[in-house]
Amino acid sequence: MQEVLDKYRRLERHDFALLQAAVSPAQIEALRDAVETFRRENSVCGAANMRNLLSGCPYVKSFAVAGLAHKIASEILGVSALPVRAILFDKTPAANWYVTWHQDLSIPVKERLEIDGYGPWSTKEGVLHVQPPASVLEGMVALRIHLDPCPESNGAVKFVAGSHLGGVLAPETVSGLREGGRAVVCPAEVGDVIAMRPLVLHASSVSQSPAHRRVLHIEYAGVQLPAGLAWAEA
Repeated sequence: MQEVLDKYRRLERHDFALLQAAVSPAQIEALRDAVETFRRENSVCGAANMRNLLSGCPYVKSFAVAGLAHKIASEILGVSALPVRAILFDKTPAANWYVTWHQDLSIPVKERLEIDGYGPWSTKEGVLHVQPPASVLEGMVALRIHLDPCPESNGAVKFVAGSHLGGVLAPETVSGLREGGRAVVCPAEVGDVIAMRPLVLHASSVSQSPAHRRVLHIEYAGVQLPAGLAWAEA
């Protein structure tokens, strides 16, 4: 565990890090069983993305609240991290897509409140989202737990190192960084964890050899929202 966290600290200036073999094979198998049970019980067997796993999948919630993922996130944030969202991403031959360069700028909340600095608002699969101030996003971290191998040929995530330093980026800045050839592809093996900050610019390509590419994406917050505004799943 300490070796994993030391590696994160060495790479923290880039706002992403690959933590190799962080999750045990037994834990990975249990997570696979849990998300596939969720698929069956919710009749979403063909779904590429599955949201609301914190509220709908007890094992994922336990792993996020009190398991290894929580320990890593808390060490990174320097406080007891609060899990606020869990999504499963899965590229398969039937669901294979390109994810354009972007920052993760919106957070899921329970209800809409008009608060200075919060907006625009949107709804994704029935869940209300809002873009908070950059200070909220800077106090968050996401962990991508790899349940299947994810080589470059299978749509591995890629980053522009250091792009988080510009805060929320204008479209023309995103284009300039993307065209500057500074992308770093981050392939991962089963059990690897990629830790990333929401503001780091990232993307993923269409898989050239599509197979299951299940990634459990858990987001953590180390900051409080304004009074009255609440996370949708926390």
